[in-house]
Amino acid sequence: MSVRGDVRAGVVDVHAHWLPRELLSLPPGFPLGGMSDRDGELYLGDSPLFFASTAMTDIDVVIADTVKAGLGARAVSAPPFAFPVFSPSEADDYVSAYNDRLEQAVSSSDGTLVGLGLVRVDDVAAARREMTRLTDMRGIAGVAVPPLVQGRSYGDGAMREVLATAVDADLAVLVHPMQLPRPEWKDHYLVNLIGNPVETTTAVASVLLSGVMEELPDLRICFVHGGGCAPALLGRWGHGWRSREDVRHGGSRPPAEPFTRLYFDTVTHDPDVLRLLSAHAAPERIVCGSDYPFDMAQPEPVRFLLDHGLDAETLEANGRAFLGIHGPD
Repeated sequence: MSVRGDVRAGVVDVHAHWLPRELLSLPPGFPLGGMSDRDGELYLGDSPLFFASTAMTDIDVVIADTVKAGLGARAVSAPPFAFPVFSPSEADDYVSAYNDRLEQAVSSSDGTLVGLGLVRVDDVAAARREMTRLTDMRGIAGVAVPPLVQGRSYGDGAMREVLATAVDADLAVLVHPMQLPRPEWKDHYLVNLIGNPVETTTAVASVLLSGVMEELPDLRICFVHGGGCAPALLGRWGHGWRSREDVRHGGSRPPAEPFTRLYFDTVTHDPDVLRLLSAHAAPERIVCGSDYPFDMAQPEPVRFLLDHGLDAETLEANGRAFLGIHGPD
């Protein structure tokens, strides 16, 4: 499916978040409880998120902030807390409610917003049903999904089949980490500072080494936060692929080759890391990201990229290609 119509010209941010107030309760089973607005600030359980609730919940504020950031358009998706992974069989109503509200929000944004919907990744039939619905929704370009679920990623099983379903539906796939807790990361916000990049890196390796891109050459899949640690580890993975049968049994090409077919956003917070990503990824597969409105967001996503050698026209074209945005018929 392709997004058709008047999407605003300019750099496209593929990585931003929106959740309507009526769905702050989050899907069933989320271990920290729901989200809430306390005196104008958004909380996750009892933990403040350090930004105004309206930046996540008020679509007019999201639109205004998009324009203020110098962006042409923004692809909005649910925050990862809303991914239906803890009690997925009980989350179908939440998923469909979010996607319905997402369509309403983006279709009324005058081309400023595009949507990435929710979908289950544990059940291929459920994923197919919801993706079929999404293809009929105005302004919806794809889905946002977690990198890991119960110790598995996209190399095999239902999660791999979900990617194939997205290809069949011509939907883009944005892979966003969930900040999964581990005891050694309990302090200093390491669950985010280390955990998020590690989750993403694991998913990138799973896709590269299992032959997913060989099987699904038309898959449009983007990994946020600059691909996590993957650019720095690509040489190590290549050495392992050449040296060990158990590394290369999943695919016939060394990982550096399918790496150039993956999309990556630019939330790196470091121009040297951005240069490393650019050295390994295909130039047409690097897309602008911000992680709006979280405190770990790239605050001026366009300026960061233009100041460090990326071209606005290329970034716009790349974002439109990933999201499947075409002009009006």
